[in-house]
Amino acid sequence: MSSSVVLELHRNSTNWAKVVEDIVRLEKKIFPKHESLARSFDEELRKNNSGLLYIQLADGEVAGYVMYSWPSSLLASITKLAVKENYRRQGHGEALLEAAIQKCKTRNICRISLHVDPSRTPAVSLYKKHGFQVDNLIKSYYSSDRDAYRMYLDFDVD
Repeated sequence: MSSSVVLELHRNSTNWAKVVEDIVRLEKKIFPKHESLARSFDEELRKNNSGLLYIQLADGEVAGYVMYSWPSSLLASITKLAVKENYRRQGHGEALLEAAIQKCKTRNICRISLHVDPSRTPAVSLYKKHGFQVDNLIKSYYSSDRDAYRMYLDFDVD
């Protein structure tokens, strides 16, 4: 992995606008229009109980991000994880996923869930590598011809 760092985007960050702008560009490039949060990204991030971690390269470029939320004290959800195409297969997605899992653990979450297109084999493999299990196949989740796996990761609660 090239020289990079995982950072948390805070609402009062001086670089908020630049980071959000970079992520919106990435959203538009990676996700189909109906799946993209590009138009409402700033609004989504301002909600309580949500967080965003991003990979910043040495030159300041945003290489990827993970967005998550914790709608209850027991459950968290990874809502987006994306890495720019030219930075894939370099450990950035894994670093983001691990950081998001750690953030959720600090909130004493019992389960993290996510949805992923079964055809995104590298993503499914990454989630399984980190202990996520397929819960169900949801037909027509993304569109009439695109399904999703609902996956989850449970934590031991003492």
